Amino acid sequence: MFLISERGEPALDAIEQDGKLYGVKLSGEWNLRNLCEMPALRRQLRKYARSKSGLHWDLETIDVLDNAAALILWQEWGRVLPEGLAIRPEHLRMLERWQAQEISETAPPKRDLGAVLLFLYGFIADFYRQTLDMVTLLGQLLLDLGYLLRHPGQVPWAEISTTIYESGVRALGITALVGFLIGIVLSYLSALQLKLFGAEIYIIDILGLSIIRELGPLLAAILVAGRSGSAMTAQIGIMRVTEELDALSAMGISHSLRLVLPKVAALAVVLPLIGVWTSGSALLGGMFSAQNTLDIGYMQFFLKLPDAVPLLNVFIGLLKSAVFGFLIALVACHFGFRIKPNTESLGNETTNSVVSSITIVIMVDAVFAILFMGIGMPI
Repeated sequence: MFLISERGEPALDAIEQDGKLYGVKLSGEWNLRNLCEMPALRRQLRKYARSKSGLHWDLETIDVLDNAAALILWQEWGRVLPEGLAIRPEHLRMLERWQAQEISETAPPKRDLGAVLLFLYGFIADFYRQTLDMVTLLGQLLLDLGYLLRHPGQVPWAEISTTIYESGVRALGITALVGFLIGIVLSYLSALQLKLFGAEIYIIDILGLSIIRELGPLLAAILVAGRSGSAMTAQIGIMRVTEELDALSAMGISHSLRLVLPKVAALAVVLPLIGVWTSGSALLGGMFSAQNTLDIGYMQFFLKLPDAVPLLNVFIGLLKSAVFGFLIALVACHFGFRIKPNTESLGNETTNSVVSSITIVIMVDAVFAILFMGIGMPI
């Protein structure tokens, strides 16, 4: 006996006669669920069915046999009933039903080069269309700015103020928390290495330059892209679903002037402020960690920081944050207008908006790092 199962489960026993394998006895409940839960049983069944011919198969003690299990047995036997087969009549009818049917073989999938080329063409065409839409949206923004310069009374101050509050003021808590924790982590990891060389005081240079110039603006942009960028995309998408965009068009109200321009202007203004706020929180976290790990006092940190980080780095961080805010709002509005009036499109385009915004922010940050490589560095 090779495989013994509990009561109700399928079992497969080898029948030996004079020390030689004579047959195989099946018992228990042979159904699809039990066979899926016992892959070893199927392997043993395949071994007996394909290794020796002329075996006696005793299926009379099977309690339950469903169509799926009958199909598996018939396929393992090579789609032919064995000669020495003992089976109940009702179970035999199942096997004979499968034997009477013709089951066509599934052809292997063809490797079609045309399908690959078609996919690449679709990807390139979609990228071209989205780039063209972004350029069109940017051009419309420039036209709106020209219009507002001629008509200052038409500036949407209420929409800009609301967006500043939603994207800036309400984001202060999460940006401060993340910045503080990142400052602690960065300070702690730097302290472990600086202790090895006795250069603990240089932790102020590392934290100040990396946070004010890079991490502060980048962290703020990523958090705003995930929080406010997705909200902007979803807001425009909901307006599409509820046909509010069509209503604005029917009333002659410009979408770009009332929806896109306030968001772009608000984020371009508020993100530099959030970047400064995040950088300050990260520096506080770094100071807290430096005090506990390297015994560097808060006053010493404050006095050394202006000498370690030239003022030009602050302006570089503000410039980067303003560009990040402009791009995040532009990408969010672009994907918002791509949403079709259904919930599936709303979810997909909101996800695409967040991913694209974060990707563009990191790419632009890399460009800034290359362009300003030798600017603002301490002498």
